[in-house]
Amino acid sequence: MPAKFSRRHVIAAGAASAAMPWLARGASAQAGWPSRQIRMICSYPAGGQTDLLARAFGEFISRQVGQTVVIENKAGASGSIGAAEVARAAPDGHTILCSISTTYVMNRAMMKNPGYDMDKDLTLVSVIPGAGLLLVASPKLGVKSLADFVAHARSSGNVNFGTYSAGSAPHMTINELNKQYGLNIEPIHYRGEAPMWTGLAEGTLDVAMGSYTAAQTVLQSSRGVVFGVHSKKVGAISEIKTLPEQGATSKFFTVSGFSGWALPKATPQPIVDRLSELCVAANNDPKVKEVLATFVLEPAIGFKETNALYQRELPVWMDAAQSLGLPPA
Repeated sequence: MPAKFSRRHVIAAGAASAAMPWLARGASAQAGWPSRQIRMICSYPAGGQTDLLARAFGEFISRQVGQTVVIENKAGASGSIGAAEVARAAPDGHTILCSISTTYVMNRAMMKNPGYDMDKDLTLVSVIPGAGLLLVASPKLGVKSLADFVAHARSSGNVNFGTYSAGSAPHMTINELNKQYGLNIEPIHYRGEAPMWTGLAEGTLDVAMGSYTAAQTVLQSSRGVVFGVHSKKVGAISEIKTLPEQGATSKFFTVSGFSGWALPKATPQPIVDRLSELCVAANNDPKVKEVLATFVLEPAIGFKETNALYQRELPVWMDAAQSLGLPPA
C-alpha cells in the first residue's frame, strides 16, 4: 500500500532538504581542515613567552591534525604587524595569529591606525588568562605592603616606578594608584621587562612591576621585595595579597589580560570551534604544561569562555588606557 504524505510532511521534508547544504558545508569545512601546512603568526619576538606558547601549542596541533604548523615571528608595533597580516589572510583556518591582549585590546586605544580592526577583521578562538603581575620594591624602601608603599610615596614625594612600555599594565597601575591615593608616582618606561628589572637591581628604580618569571632575576638575588600582585594571586607566592585585597579600588585591578589565538573574521565557525577544541586539549600535553608552569599561566579556555572574557575585560582596559591621556601614535 503506497505511503500517504500530508502537506505537513512535505513542508518538513522540504525544510530538511533546504538545511542539508548548510549542514554539509559546515561539516565539510571541519572535515577538510587543515588541507595543507598551517602558518601560526606570532606577533612577538622569538624566545619570549608568546613565542614559546605558540611553539608548544603549535606542535600539539600539528600532531593532532597531521599537518605541519610553522611558527613565523612577525614582531613589531605592539603586535600590530603580525595581526594585520593575519587579518588580510584567506579565512580558511590555515593562517593563525598568536598574540597577547595588547594586540587584541590595547592597540585600538594606543594607535591611530594599527592596520586591522579587531571587531571586523579577527575572531578570538581561545585564550590563556593572564597571571597576576608582581609589584616589587627596592629593599632600601622598606616596603612590604601597598599601605607601606603609599605612605612612602606620600612622605618622599618623589618615587619612580618602572614599566616595560608606555601604555602597559604597569603604566596604568601607576595612573590608577595616583588617582586613588593622590600620589605623584613617576613612570619610567623601558623597552621590555629585562632592562626594567635590571634598572631595579641596579638601584635606578624604586619599584617595578612585571611577570613572576622575569622578576626572579631580582627576587632570587634579594634585590627586590614583592609587596603586591595586580588582579590575581600567584600560586608560588600565595601569601602576597592582591591590590584589591589591600584596598585598591580601581576596576583595572580586576582584569589580568591574556595570550591567545585568533583567525580571520570570515573563517567558518566549524574551523573556529575545532581549533578552539585543540587549544583546550593541548592543556594536557606535557610540553604545553611545562610552558604554562614556567610562566605561571592558567590553562587555555574555549571559544565561548574566551569571548565572554574579552567582552567583560575590554571596557575596563579601554577606560584605563584612555585615562592615561596618551595621544594615539
